[in-house]
Amino acid sequence: MVIPNEVKFVIDQLKKGGFEAYIVGGCVRDILRNVEPKDWDIATNAKPKEIGKIFLKSFADNKFGTVTVLTGSKKPRLKEIEITPYRIDEKYTDKRHPDKIKWAQTIEQDLSRRDFTVNAMALDPETCNLKHKTKKVKNKSFKFQVSSFKIIDPFNGQKDLENKIIRAVGNAEERFSEDALRLMRAVRFATALDSDKVWKIEKATKKAIQKNAHLLSFISKERIRDELMKIIMSPNGARGIEMLRRLGLLKYIIPELEEGFGIEQNKHHIYQIYQHNLLSLNYACQRNFSKYVRLAALLHDIAKPRTKKGEGANATFYNHEILGAKMAIQILQRLRFSKKDIEKIVRLVRYHLFYYDPEEVGETSVRRLVREVGPENMEELMQLRMSDRIGSGVPKAEPYRLRHLKYVIEKVSQDPISVKMLKVNGEDVMRILKILPGPKVGQVLSYLLSYVLSDPKKNVRRTLEREIKRLGQMSDPQLAKLSKQAKQEIEKIEIKRDEMTKKKYWVT
Repeated sequence: MVIPNEVKFVIDQLKKGGFEAYIVGGCVRDILRNVEPKDWDIATNAKPKEIGKIFLKSFADNKFGTVTVLTGSKKPRLKEIEITPYRIDEKYTDKRHPDKIKWAQTIEQDLSRRDFTVNAMALDPETCNLKHKTKKVKNKSFKFQVSSFKIIDPFNGQKDLENKIIRAVGNAEERFSEDALRLMRAVRFATALDSDKVWKIEKATKKAIQKNAHLLSFISKERIRDELMKIIMSPNGARGIEMLRRLGLLKYIIPELEEGFGIEQNKHHIYQIYQHNLLSLNYACQRNFSKYVRLAALLHDIAKPRTKKGEGANATFYNHEILGAKMAIQILQRLRFSKKDIEKIVRLVRYHLFYYDPEEVGETSVRRLVREVGPENMEELMQLRMSDRIGSGVPKAEPYRLRHLKYVIEKVSQDPISVKMLKVNGEDVMRILKILPGPKVGQVLSYLLSYVLSDPKKNVRRTLEREIKRLGQMSDPQLAKLSKQAKQEIEKIEIKRDEMTKKKYWVT
């Protein structure tokens, strides 16, 4: 792990100016986990004006004193580096921004305002290079970083990092009342920091989240959406949703999901509705499907509780996909998703219940499905069906029927082999050969199609016009025979293409 030159330069310049300078926050957490930081933040005892004098290519456009230094780096994540003066925040009336800030004197005071202990550490890279000064030794399951550089850790963040614990800094209720989004951030860190393990939320921190869950209503929907997506896009996304429910947060985000909690389905499902939605999402997360598939997997049966008729094995949920699409629109609009995202996710939800049986459903019906869903969305619709199946407890995500449907979809989506592919048409044939409409025009085009299919590079207007002139010198019987042979060759190509498509999906 090497600290970038851009970061070293900023720190060195601050120190040369007689100030303290530390790498802080998530950067330190990630360095200690041997993970490359996504961005680099620096804290200093220099005031904004003093920072501005040191870095002429910088700007400050916020009331919290943060100065952004323009490094000139070619790397996107290092073009701008934020420097924040030590500060103490006072009272958060809107549960988001401090009403007032004042400059702190020490790094410890600055760290005390941060959210969780694993994010409340500062690193003083005396050499600015971890490559030669660091070695790794195993400490339980945590690959701990040991070196000569100095770590400021007043809240035992290293210990919580080692034990994979999310713990609020100081008084948990005060931290959450300062910025209520931290309620969700606790869940996000617990689920997203490791791909194979969910971290524990410390007891007092968990209790404070449950007590203050209602504060989430103060937070803008855009910020809630962004935090929700970070949870869903982690490999542990489904476990993150369940953690939100258990902590009392889900009802302030997607309360409609909780309607399915404890609701049994019918003989076709072994899981309750809420469980099924989470298991579908879990499969989508494990397969690293797109955000569209993950959200559709979570929401595809959102309307089942409202459409349920009857109880037991024969309960029904007629038209739940139609009502579900309408509910998905409301949920996604409420969370301020873009129009483009909403349209795609809602379309997946609306058509997730498509029926297909090779013996009953023909190519015409498949073409209609492709037209309604959109060719660009078909692969993700198949992925949603796979997630839905695994979420229902079946052993196979992709049975023969689904593979056969994929084959038919690709078949009907392929450009048809026809004379329309040629760079010339019937009018060109008649003009060059000076003939009227008749069988000869079709015979020439059939041959030209076979001619081009054998070598696509020949599909050039000038080349084809020369070939038309050559064909025009043949007798009618010769041209008819050549055209018949061409049609046979085209048919062989069509059969071979179909066989290759079938082989691709292991269907017969």
